[in-house]
Amino acid sequence: MGFLARWVAAFALIAATFNPTEWNYVRWARENWSDAMPVIVLAGLLLAVAYALFVTAVLRGIGAFGVLLILAVIGAFVWVLVDFGWVNLDDPGAVTWVVIAALSVVLAMGMYWGILWRRLSGQLEVDDEEG
Repeated sequence: MGFLARWVAAFALIAATFNPTEWNYVRWARENWSDAMPVIVLAGLLLAVAYALFVTAVLRGIGAFGVLLILAVIGAFVWVLVDFGWVNLDDPGAVTWVVIAALSVVLAMGMYWGILWRRLSGQLEVDDEEG
Protein backbone atom coordinates (compact mmCIF):
# COMPACT_ATOMS: atom_id res chain seq x y z
CA MET A 1 0.00 0.00 0.00
CA GLY A 2 1.66 3.20 -1.17
CA PHE A 3 1.42 6.77 0.00
CA LEU A 4 -1.64 7.53 -2.14
CA ALA A 5 -3.66 4.70 -0.60
CA ARG A 6 -2.68 5.83 2.90
CA TRP A 7 -3.64 9.41 2.06
CA VAL A 8 -7.02 8.33 0.68
CA ALA A 9 -7.67 6.27 3.84
CA ALA A 10 -6.69 9.20 6.09
CA PHE A 11 -8.76 11.65 4.03
CA ALA A 12 -11.77 9.33 4.15
CA LEU A 13 -11.43 8.92 7.93
CA ILE A 14 -11.26 12.66 8.61
CA ALA A 15 -13.95 13.55 6.06
CA ALA A 16 -16.26 10.85 7.42
CA THR A 17 -15.85 12.37 10.87
CA PHE A 18 -16.47 15.97 9.82
CA ASN A 19 -16.81 17.91 6.58
CA PRO A 20 -18.87 20.89 5.39
CA THR A 21 -21.53 18.71 3.76
CA GLU A 22 -24.42 17.02 5.52
CA TRP A 23 -22.74 13.61 5.13
CA ASN A 24 -20.53 13.29 8.21
CA TYR A 25 -20.50 11.54 11.58
CA VAL A 26 -20.71 14.70 13.71
CA ARG A 27 -23.86 16.00 12.03
CA TRP A 28 -25.46 12.56 11.88
CA ALA A 29 -24.77 11.95 15.58
CA ARG A 30 -26.15 15.35 16.60
CA GLU A 31 -29.33 15.00 14.59
CA ASN A 32 -30.10 11.37 15.47
CA TRP A 33 -28.74 10.92 19.01
CA SER A 34 -32.07 10.11 20.65
CA ASP A 35 -33.19 7.74 17.87
CA ALA A 36 -29.95 5.85 17.13
CA MET A 37 -27.75 6.17 20.22
CA PRO A 38 -26.32 2.59 20.19
CA VAL A 39 -25.37 2.79 16.50
CA ILE A 40 -23.89 6.26 16.97
CA VAL A 41 -21.79 5.07 19.92
CA LEU A 42 -20.59 2.02 17.95
CA ALA A 43 -19.67 4.16 14.93
CA GLY A 44 -17.90 6.66 17.19
CA LEU A 45 -15.88 3.88 18.82
CA LEU A 46 -14.91 2.50 15.41
CA LEU A 47 -13.76 5.97 14.36
CA ALA A 48 -11.81 6.27 17.63
CA VAL A 49 -10.05 2.96 16.94
CA ALA A 50 -9.11 4.11 13.43
CA TYR A 51 -7.77 7.41 14.81
CA ALA A 52 -5.82 5.54 17.50
CA LEU A 53 -4.17 3.38 14.83
CA PHE A 54 -3.27 6.37 12.67
CA VAL A 55 -2.09 8.64 15.49
CA THR A 56 0.00 5.90 17.13
CA ALA A 57 1.70 5.12 13.81
CA VAL A 58 2.26 8.82 13.11
CA LEU A 59 3.82 9.54 16.51
CA ARG A 60 6.04 6.46 16.26
CA GLY A 61 6.96 7.26 12.67
CA ILE A 62 7.67 10.99 12.68
CA GLY A 63 7.02 12.15 16.23
CA ALA A 64 5.50 15.42 17.40
CA PHE A 65 8.30 17.48 15.85
CA GLY A 66 7.73 15.76 12.50
CA VAL A 67 4.02 16.53 12.70
CA LEU A 68 4.79 20.20 13.36
CA LEU A 69 7.30 20.29 10.51
CA ILE A 70 4.86 18.76 8.02
CA LEU A 71 2.11 21.12 9.18
CA ALA A 72 4.50 24.05 8.68
CA VAL A 73 5.29 22.94 5.12
CA ILE A 74 1.59 22.45 4.36
CA GLY A 75 0.82 25.84 5.92
CA ALA A 76 3.41 27.50 3.68
CA PHE A 77 1.95 25.66 0.67
CA VAL A 78 -1.56 26.88 1.52
CA TRP A 79 -0.17 30.39 1.96
CA VAL A 80 1.21 30.20 -1.59
CA LEU A 81 -2.16 28.96 -2.90
CA VAL A 82 -3.94 31.84 -1.14
CA ASP A 83 -1.37 34.35 -2.37
CA PHE A 84 -1.88 33.18 -5.97
CA GLY A 85 -5.64 33.43 -5.49
CA TRP A 86 -6.26 29.69 -6.00
CA VAL A 87 -7.81 29.25 -2.52
CA ASN A 88 -10.28 31.71 -1.02
CA LEU A 89 -10.17 31.83 2.79
CA ASP A 90 -13.48 33.72 2.89
CA ASP A 91 -15.33 30.49 2.07
CA PRO A 92 -15.63 28.42 5.28
CA GLY A 93 -16.36 25.26 3.28
CA ALA A 94 -13.16 25.62 1.28
CA VAL A 95 -11.16 26.25 4.44
CA THR A 96 -12.62 23.11 6.00
CA TRP A 97 -11.63 21.01 2.99
CA VAL A 98 -8.11 22.50 3.05
CA VAL A 99 -7.78 21.59 6.74
CA ILE A 100 -9.07 18.06 6.08
CA ALA A 101 -6.57 17.66 3.24
CA ALA A 102 -3.72 19.03 5.37
CA LEU A 103 -4.45 16.75 8.32
CA SER A 104 -4.81 13.75 6.04
CA VAL A 105 -1.40 14.47 4.50
CA VAL A 106 0.10 14.51 8.00
CA LEU A 107 -1.52 11.18 8.87
CA ALA A 108 -0.46 9.62 5.56
CA MET A 109 3.14 10.88 5.89
CA GLY A 110 3.36 9.48 9.38
CA MET A 111 2.06 6.12 8.22
CA TYR A 112 4.38 6.07 5.20
CA TRP A 113 7.51 7.49 6.83
CA GLY A 114 9.05 4.15 7.86
CA ILE A 115 8.82 2.80 4.31
CA LEU A 116 10.15 6.04 2.83
CA TRP A 117 13.05 6.14 5.31
CA ARG A 118 14.10 2.57 4.50
CA ARG A 119 14.00 3.35 0.78
CA LEU A 120 16.01 6.57 1.12
CA SER A 121 18.58 5.31 3.62
CA GLY A 122 18.80 1.65 2.68
CA GLN A 123 18.47 0.73 6.36
CA LEU A 124 16.58 -2.27 7.58
CA GLU A 125 14.76 -2.30 10.89
CA VAL A 126 14.21 -5.60 12.66
CA ASP A 127 12.05 -5.79 15.76
CA ASP A 128 12.06 -9.55 16.28
CA GLU A 129 12.45 -10.68 19.86
CA GLU A 130 13.84 -14.08 20.60
CA GLY A 131 12.40 -15.71 23.65
